[in-house]
Amino acid sequence: MTAGRSLDGRRVLVTGASRGLGSTIAQTFAALGASVAFSYTRDEEGYRRTLAGIEQAGARGRGYKVSVLDAAGTEAMVKDLEQEWGGVDILVNNAGITQNLPLALMEEEDWDRVMDVNVKGTFLTSRAVIKGMIRRKDGVILNIGSLAGTRMIEAPIHYCASKAAIKGLTSALAKEVARYRIRVLCLAPGLLEDGVGRNLPDHRLKDYLEHCALGRVGTFDEVARFAAFLVSDANGYMTGETVLMDGGL
Repeated sequence: MTAGRSLDGRRVLVTGASRGLGSTIAQTFAALGASVAFSYTRDEEGYRRTLAGIEQAGARGRGYKVSVLDAAGTEAMVKDLEQEWGGVDILVNNAGITQNLPLALMEEEDWDRVMDVNVKGTFLTSRAVIKGMIRRKDGVILNIGSLAGTRMIEAPIHYCASKAAIKGLTSALAKEVARYRIRVLCLAPGLLEDGVGRNLPDHRLKDYLEHCALGRVGTFDEVARFAAFLVSDANGYMTGETVLMDGGL
């Protein structure tokens, strides 16, 4: 393994990777030597684009059209990867949604949808993958959290609650599986160039940039490259932590 191939030979699964940060993580990991599988739900064009990027990097790639809330489909996806690749070494729980709704206008279904995708989806995928990691006594799970789950900021409460839950899930699961040499981490970005913040009102974006030390939003590439370090052997003594990457808010 060289510095430019820090994930050489690793088998990766990224959820929600047909576009945005997930797609960039999938392609970045492929360029660093990993075989990369990913899930998506609807975006066929994005699926083809992500898969092409993985293959152009000279890596093996597989895409699965399965929701993180489909427990049977998720189990089948992981079983297929166990059979075809021999397992999953690194799981990136990236799939997530939000809605720009105040509490007074939020319906029960809105709350349930965000909590289900962001929290239950992470649980279902982690449960499916971790069985093989335990057998092999090796693995890394990286949960994509958010600044909204760690700081008091103006953001939808169901989204904040879901990302705070991911922070707690990360530390608890890390303690539970450490004896199997499995590491669990959470990467919590601030506002990025696209994704959940794309519909942010202008006044809230302006306020964020005024308080951000670096004075700008982050890029998918910056987050993906840091994610690659977090899951690599170079970071082998870190587990249970939530790492903020917010430009100094």
